Amino acid sequence: MEVTILGCYSATPRTFNNPTSQVLEINNHLFLIDCGEGTQVQLRKRKIKFARIKHIFISHLHGDHFFGLIGLISTFGLLDRKTELHIYGPKGIKEIILLQLKLSKSWTGYPLYFHELDKTTPEVIFEDEKVTVETIPLEHRVYTNGFLFKEKVGDRKLLINEVQQYEIEVAYYRSIKKGKDVTLEDGTVIPNEKITSPPETPNSYAFCSDTVYKPEITQQIQGVTGLYHEATFLAQHENLCEKTKHSTAKQAAQIAESAKVQQLILGHYSTRYGNIEVFKEEAKTVFENVILAEDGKVISFN
Repeated sequence: MEVTILGCYSATPRTFNNPTSQVLEINNHLFLIDCGEGTQVQLRKRKIKFARIKHIFISHLHGDHFFGLIGLISTFGLLDRKTELHIYGPKGIKEIILLQLKLSKSWTGYPLYFHELDKTTPEVIFEDEKVTVETIPLEHRVYTNGFLFKEKVGDRKLLINEVQQYEIEVAYYRSIKKGKDVTLEDGTVIPNEKITSPPETPNSYAFCSDTVYKPEITQQIQGVTGLYHEATFLAQHENLCEKTKHSTAKQAAQIAESAKVQQLILGHYSTRYGNIEVFKEEAKTVFENVILAEDGKVISFN
């Protein structure tokens, strides 16, 4: 599992900083999460192939999280894309994008599907044989969701030496990986545990966009491999959180500690602070494993 940070600052774009967007690579999927201005340029810079992006998740309808979406959709059309594109976001996102496409006479030549969200409880919005994605209801100035990406438990691993010792036919390998026992020609049953080892622990990633401190989410994200949580302010400016519906670095760390996550990633920094290292310093007083999101940073989880 790997996360590429395309942008991680709050409010307006600057010449050397970009608003929120990131790419999550998980179990051969490439998911785009949020799409602030400049996202497609950042994708180009990071040499991420547009064709691999088939699902885009938008947390909320504030400009620094989705104003880059219409540009990306249009560019896909200019590149003669044929692959369908699915967009998951708050109710209203379909109307906004279709109006822009209509007035600019820029209809896509590829299937474009919208999955509009309005529930205030967690729901699964994507699922296949490898991965599930569910919403994490957050509290911001407008309707907002985070997203929880989870790998499904994979196949068991063949212990090839053991398998060959019993002279098991290759045709049985697939069912063995799925956990089936094997019955030999003489009737002997070989328990699956003797010829396989457990599958790798599945990875999970929680993206918690703009939100006030909301301890209720910790139950849903318990034990995730990686947690991205906004940290707009430092504790000294906590008084601004209620008005703006944002969190501090310390509060993000409290979420991480309570949820027993493996790794915390901070982002969405206010530009009032000259050095983002102070966010890490504050968070580490509560939770040890802290990484600062930075534009262009690639974070890998083993």
